[in-house]
Amino acid sequence: MKHFIYAAKAMAITAKNLFRPVITEHFGREIKDRGARYRNSFALLHDPSKHDHQGNAIDEPEELCIACSKCALICPSDIITVTKGPKAPSNVTGKNRGFLEDFTLDMNACIFCELCVQVCPVDAIVMCQEATQPGFFREDLVMTMDKLYANETAKPVSWATGTKLVDMQDPNRLSPEQQAAKEAKLAEAAAKKAEMAAQKAAEAAKDAETASSDKGDAAKGPESSAPAPGVPAKEPAAPAEEDAEKAAIRAKRKLQREIRNAKRFAKKEALAAGKSDEEAEAIGEAAAQAVRDEAAANGATT
Repeated sequence: MKHFIYAAKAMAITAKNLFRPVITEHFGREIKDRGARYRNSFALLHDPSKHDHQGNAIDEPEELCIACSKCALICPSDIITVTKGPKAPSNVTGKNRGFLEDFTLDMNACIFCELCVQVCPVDAIVMCQEATQPGFFREDLVMTMDKLYANETAKPVSWATGTKLVDMQDPNRLSPEQQAAKEAKLAEAAAKKAEMAAQKAAEAAKDAETASSDKGDAAKGPESSAPAPGVPAKEPAAPAEEDAEKAAIRAKRKLQREIRNAKRFAKKEALAAGKSDEEAEAIGEAAAQAVRDEAAANGATT
């Protein structure tokens, strides 16, 4: 009797799990996306510039590799062979640079250390985010220069260029919170600098206005010296007017100099904080406008 009870319990468990959803995955059923940090195979890149140094459109992109052989020298497996070509003027910069004649990378012995990517000074070689296709012969895993350049467009290229990888290893690299605090501190210093420049410009404009007023009063003379009726009035002293005009010009030039200095300082601080050229230009223009507004509030003009 016990055997029937055990069999009934086993069938009940089977029936209970019969309609549950499948929790296992069989090979080949679903291809999942690889992680963002997955890197395999290699690619050589071209320069993304669309125009040359003279502003003309570039028909064929220029290869980035300068044939410096640093990747071949640092490779621990000695699988990279670089053949240098003759130097020639670059279409992008107009300066002489090295070019490749041949480049081979043997994937049979690659240990995927990525040192070749990190040491590249121009970010010409990167890894791909797609696995290398297996082959039946060893020659199938030898990446020639044509294959490497074809991978640039045939496979998804990794974000990890040499410049980014080296920056990530910098021991002095700041966290996002520390970088934001540093940028805020630099912006505050630039604002204080602009405020001081505006105050100096306003004081200079005020001094120039006072000097101009004093010179004008001196040129007019006291009221008791007014000419009698019928006597022609004397012309005002020309030198006094010229001195007042020169003082106003000097004040205007000083204000313009303060505006330029405030803009240059704010732009320099923004670039040091890692801002782009457009953002630094906007910050510098804002600092210059602050000086103009402060000067206008005190009656000075630019």
